[in-house]
Amino acid sequence: MRRTPENKLKVVAVRVEPAIEQRLRLLAEITGRKQSFFLQRMIEEGIAGMEETWLPPEVLAQVREGSLPVLPPKEESTPDLFSE
Repeated sequence: MRRTPENKLKVVAVRVEPAIEQRLRLLAEITGRKQSFFLQRMIEEGIAGMEETWLPPEVLAQVREGSLPVLPPKEESTPDLFSE
């Protein structure tokens, strides 16, 4: 699929424990794939379970129907549960 401004991939930064980063790096080096390939696969294959757990039922229904709620761009980042 050719990327357009509408379907351009987005960059997401994430902090992980050193042991997880090492495992990811090992996986990438041994297979010859990029770390981003594996991270993208993990997210795509695991997001449905996270949505089931964390989204309210009405929002989950919208996601399953393919009509994602439009969120305005954020100026500030939201503090995460794992921030230092």
